[in-house]
Amino acid sequence: MEVLPTKPADQAGESSEIGPSSAEDTPSPATPPPPPDGGLKAWTQVLMGHLVLINGWGYLSSFGFFQDHYTTTLSATPFAISWIGSVQIFLVYLVGTFSGRALDAGYFHTVLGLGCFLQLLGVFMSSISTEYYQLFLAQGICKGLGDGLVFCPTVSLVATYFSKKRSLAMAVTASGAATGGIIFPLIAQQLLPKVGFGWTVRTMGFVILFNTAVVMSIARVRLPPRRTGPIVEWEAFKEPSYTLFCFGMFFCFWAVYFAYFYIATFAKGSIGVTASEALTLLLVMNAVGVPGRLVCGLVADKFFGPVNTLIPVVFCASALFYSWAGVTSRGALYAFCLIYGFFGAGIQSLFPASCASLTTDMKKMGVRTGMCFSFISVACLTGPPIAGVLIQRRDGEFLYAQMFGGSALMGGTLLLIAASIAKDGLWWKRK
Repeated sequence: MEVLPTKPADQAGESSEIGPSSAEDTPSPATPPPPPDGGLKAWTQVLMGHLVLINGWGYLSSFGFFQDHYTTTLSATPFAISWIGSVQIFLVYLVGTFSGRALDAGYFHTVLGLGCFLQLLGVFMSSISTEYYQLFLAQGICKGLGDGLVFCPTVSLVATYFSKKRSLAMAVTASGAATGGIIFPLIAQQLLPKVGFGWTVRTMGFVILFNTAVVMSIARVRLPPRRTGPIVEWEAFKEPSYTLFCFGMFFCFWAVYFAYFYIATFAKGSIGVTASEALTLLLVMNAVGVPGRLVCGLVADKFFGPVNTLIPVVFCASALFYSWAGVTSRGALYAFCLIYGFFGAGIQSLFPASCASLTTDMKKMGVRTGMCFSFISVACLTGPPIAGVLIQRRDGEFLYAQMFGGSALMGGTLLLIAASIAKDGLWWKRK
C-alpha cells in the first residue's frame, strides 16, 4: 500500500515549488514521512526522470555522432572536438552541488525550468552554428549548464520516493539515457543525408521540447524544504565509505564515456566501416544500455545492494577495455559494443543509486549526491581529451587510450571494494 504524507506536510512540499515565502509560512515536520516505495505518484516521477535523462544523457550518449561529424566538417583534431563533449559532461556534474542543494531548499521547479530552457537554447543554437567556438559555446557550455541544472535534482528527487525499490527506480530513470541514445542517433542516421546537419539537430530539439513539456507538467516534490544548511556538507568527507566511493567513481568516470565518444571514429578509421554503419554501432551500444540498467538495478535491489553490484560491473568494464585492443574485425567490434554497452550502462545507472545508499538523512539527499557529482566532474572533463591525446601519440591508433581506460576502471574497482569494506566490513564477516 502506498504511504502518503499527511495533508499539511504534502502542502508544504508542494508550496515549496512556488517560492520561498509560501514555503517558510508552513513549518516543516521534524521527521519526513517514509517513502511510498511505489504507487502511481512515485512511478510518475520515475517517468519524469526518464524523460529528463533522454533530454540530457541521451543526447550526450549520442556524442559519437557529433564527434565524427565535427572532425570531418570542421577539419579539427579528435582532441579538440572531444572538449565539446567533455565540457558538457563536466558541467552536468559540476553544477550538481548547487542544483542538488536547490532541491533540498525547495526550488526544484525554478531550477528545472531554467535548466530546460538552457537545454533547448543550446540545441537550437548548435543547429545554426558553423564554427568550432560557436559549437563549443552552444553545445558544450549552454547545453552542459542546462543538463547540470536538471540532472542532479531529478535523480535525487526520484530517490526520495523509494527505499527497497530504489535501485530499480533509479535504473528505470537512468535508462532514459539509453532511450535517448537510440532516438537521437536514429534521427541523425535517417535525416542527416536528406536534410543536412541543421534540420537534423532541430528535429532533435523538437523531441527535447516535447519531453520538456511533459516533465514540467508531472514533476512533484515529496519532501518539505530544508532552508538551513551549507551548500557543501564537508562532514560527509569524514565518512571513509563516502570518500572512497567518490575517489572510486572518479577513476571510473575517467574512462567510461571514452567508448561512447570514439566508437564511431574507431569503427571508420580502424575497421573500415561506412559512416552509416558507424552510427549503427553507436545505436547498438546505447540500445543494450536499456537491459543493462534494468538488470543491474534488479540485481542490486534483490541481492547485493547497489555498491556491491557496482564492483563486478566496473571490473567487467575494465576487462572489456583491455580486450578492445584485440578488436580487428567488424564482428568483434559488434560483440564489443554489445557487451560494453551493457556494463557501461550499468555503471551509469548504479552510480546515483550507490551514492544515495550512502546517505541516511533523506533531507540531505540532494546536497550529498551533488557533492559527489561535482567531485567526479573533473574526471569527466579530462578523460576524453586525455584519450584523444593518447590516440594522437599513436598516430590514430587506440592502444594507449584503451590501456588508459582499462587501468582507470581497474583502479575504480579497487577503491569501490575499499568503500564497501569501510561501510559494511569484510564480506565474510557480515551477518
